[in-house]
Amino acid sequence: MAATQPGRTAMTREQLDDTTSPGFGWLVFSACILGFAGIMRIIDSIWAFSYGGSLPEQLEDGILGESLDTYGWTWLIVGIVLLGAAGFLLSRSQLARWVGIVAATIGGLSAMTWMPYYPIWSLTYVMLAVLVFYGLLAHGGRDDA
Repeated sequence: MAATQPGRTAMTREQLDDTTSPGFGWLVFSACILGFAGIMRIIDSIWAFSYGGSLPEQLEDGILGESLDTYGWTWLIVGIVLLGAAGFLLSRSQLARWVGIVAATIGGLSAMTWMPYYPIWSLTYVMLAVLVFYGLLAHGGRDDA
């Protein structure tokens, strides 16, 4: 048995298996993407609240109306939900998995509201939500015992 350095504890076999399981990387990836998307949505909301320039053409036809404040509040709430889900997902519970799936759905749908104005950016958000779906649905389940 290998000795550990002073002040450091050895990882148990269960802890080592927990971090090297095949789906663990996808769970960490999903949590990181949800956290990054949450931060970006909060930055979007700050922009929407403080923007003083001309609005994109035909914003009155937008899904959430013509006020950037409405978009700002929506993005702030979505950002907080995404950040909360990212942190919760690291607990690796089944509830956290489903909260992450719901959060990715909310993130993807909120990106669609801005699709007519910034299609590439919106499609990037949707693509990342699909990757989070895959990570959580394919690798977020209970481990086989």
